[in-house]
Amino acid sequence: MKTIILMFIISVSSILANEGYEVYKQKCQQCHIEIISKSETKKRFASLKAPPMIEVANQLKNNIIIKDDDEDVHRQVVVAFIKEYIDNPNLQYTMCHPMAIEKFGIMPSLKGQLTNKEKQVVAEWIYDRYEGKEFK
Repeated sequence: MKTIILMFIISVSSILANEGYEVYKQKCQQCHIEIISKSETKKRFASLKAPPMIEVANQLKNNIIIKDDDEDVHRQVVVAFIKEYIDNPNLQYTMCHPMAIEKFGIMPSLKGQLTNKEKQVVAEWIYDRYEGKEFK
């Protein structure tokens, strides 16, 4: 029985990850490329429309600090931040490097362009996709 439940959870997680990636491709990819090295970023910097998504994810994960280091709570807080920022981006809450803000400005609001479910799955995908990956 435990095996069946585990397989179900893995299947649901995989489906949601695929949904998150699809939302990323439809709503985010035109500005945020997915993964790129720092050296490649330097070469292509002039043509980038927004920071690479790996850099966005790493900035959020490194700047949102949870007092008790609980990974599940950290994930929930980062996901909630991403969902809110999609609708209400602003300078006060941005976690981008100052050079990125100077180059790209603040992300335009996507309010009304994504459903709550789309915001949830893409925020979870961003968090999970870049788990343990560094921007080198």
